[in-house]
Amino acid sequence: MCGITGELAFGGGRADPERVDRMSTAQAERGPDGDGLWHDGWAALGHRRLTVIDLSDQSAQPMVDEPSGLALVFNGCIYNYRELRRELAAHHRFRTDGDTEVVLRAYQHWGEEFVDHLIGMFACVLVDRRRGVAVLARDRLGIKPLYLARTGDGLRFASHLPALLAGGGIDTSLDPTGLHHYLSWHSIVPAPQTVLAGVEKLPAATIRVVSQDGRSRDRRYWQPAYERDPARGGWTDEEWTDAVASALRTAVARRTVADVPVGVLLSGGLDSSLIVALLAETAGDPVRTYSIGFEGVGAERGDEFRYSDAVAERFATEHTRLEIGSAGLASTVESTVAAMTEPMASHDLPGFFLLAEAVARDIKVVQSGQGADEVFAGYGYHASVAEASTDAAIEVLADVFFDHRHADLLRVTRTGAIPRDDVSRELAVAHFARHGVETALDAVLRLDTHLLMVDDPVKRLDCMTMAWGLEARVPFLDHELVELMASCPPELKLADGGKGPLKRLARRMLPTEVWDRPKGYFPVPALKTLDGSVLELAERALRPRHARIRTAVDGQWLDRMLDRPNDCFTPVGGNALWPFVVLELWLQEHGAG
Repeated sequence: MCGITGELAFGGGRADPERVDRMSTAQAERGPDGDGLWHDGWAALGHRRLTVIDLSDQSAQPMVDEPSGLALVFNGCIYNYRELRRELAAHHRFRTDGDTEVVLRAYQHWGEEFVDHLIGMFACVLVDRRRGVAVLARDRLGIKPLYLARTGDGLRFASHLPALLAGGGIDTSLDPTGLHHYLSWHSIVPAPQTVLAGVEKLPAATIRVVSQDGRSRDRRYWQPAYERDPARGGWTDEEWTDAVASALRTAVARRTVADVPVGVLLSGGLDSSLIVALLAETAGDPVRTYSIGFEGVGAERGDEFRYSDAVAERFATEHTRLEIGSAGLASTVESTVAAMTEPMASHDLPGFFLLAEAVARDIKVVQSGQGADEVFAGYGYHASVAEASTDAAIEVLADVFFDHRHADLLRVTRTGAIPRDDVSRELAVAHFARHGVETALDAVLRLDTHLLMVDDPVKRLDCMTMAWGLEARVPFLDHELVELMASCPPELKLADGGKGPLKRLARRMLPTEVWDRPKGYFPVPALKTLDGSVLELAERALRPRHARIRTAVDGQWLDRMLDRPNDCFTPVGGNALWPFVVLELWLQEHGAG
């Protein structure tokens, strides 16, 4: 796990290694164990290393192989690297014991099809000096980020958006389409957009080949069909549960590949608890587990310790609880926003930020339960969509998921700040219309998993953990498990109130109080009901006439929202004012907008 950055200069220009070094320094927290820089004419690569596999300097990056003319920077982990190494060793000589060289040799052996052989999470850039191209690739579910900025004479890339800004010369004005997505989908801005006009993201499951003249071509190399597989047509509920158990067991085992200990972020929910149970089956030492809780507000609890404690006790884990009071939460919010690669308004972010800080003092790698709700149909709106026809599903989704309707956004934003067309709805409609789905729920789950999730739970987990040099792995996003569940009949997923196969598996493995409970979440109540120091922070951010967001959003409307900050909530239960607060704080932090 690392941070990568670099620059490609087009039309005979030369990349600037000093600029790349500045960008690399700006994301140093992603790789506190080492750094490296390489440049050769049109290309320059920078790297910050977190040592997890092959702790020796032999696996330092950028990794350069003179005989093949290849140079590589790589962020992530290839879980099947040992198997690939054995296969490739018949054709290539290896000088390291790590997964980085396996990526390089895989490209050397299979060319652009190398990504099809990788099982894991990754973002990488290979410079192929013989072909005069750079190859950029991102893993199937977008677990590892790759931000891009086109300049007048080249292309820059980084794992962390603010690192691109450190290179200078980037258009930091608000992107109208990105802002529309941000305000429509509780701060989700799907690739390729970001909220900034001058920065984009390489989409998940995409390989991009860039030539020295600036031309590029993309290939999407993976997209599972959300259709029923005839080979599984006669499976019973128990057979589906057995298949999920086998696939999840494999996914969890894959994510123990490391030369350092691997722990678990244990929320006390079904998903992380199953990870603990599966790890405990084979772990020689007690599994290290970590939980966080916040002070409640009114009748709303801020922790789920009663569930995480039950799991820790059942599986005899080495458990750590982190309890956070409301005092000082505003300063934590500001630190959290400063660490964000993009503005993200989910209420759980300060929790992840503080938990990652504490866990990183102890270990370098954790597993986490992100992605299960999208893959297994665990959100409340999934049942609502399933009852609609395919044609009507988009309207149902808009009712239960969109924070603001397009007409409302036009009323509260300034002319030109967002497009005149409802680009967020149009994007969802286009995804629904693609072939490869059978039902309305299939279409929504594909949208959730392959578009929205990448820039919501996946992005926030990577961002908050890597802010402290902590690697987070997500077994529920193992691509083979995702493929299995894409073929699962919707009615099985929706059984038992959603996530039916997981709940059946949980009955086999978990304490009753964990699986027989209402759906929980990772709560920070003080960010839903704004008062005290958090409300003061919101006032300081949004009240001033020079607030950056006021160039895009009507100031009188913002003032009315601030006057009654807890009167309006989104369909998914978030405070409607909070995304505006986070956006303003993030723009101020990075001098953007």
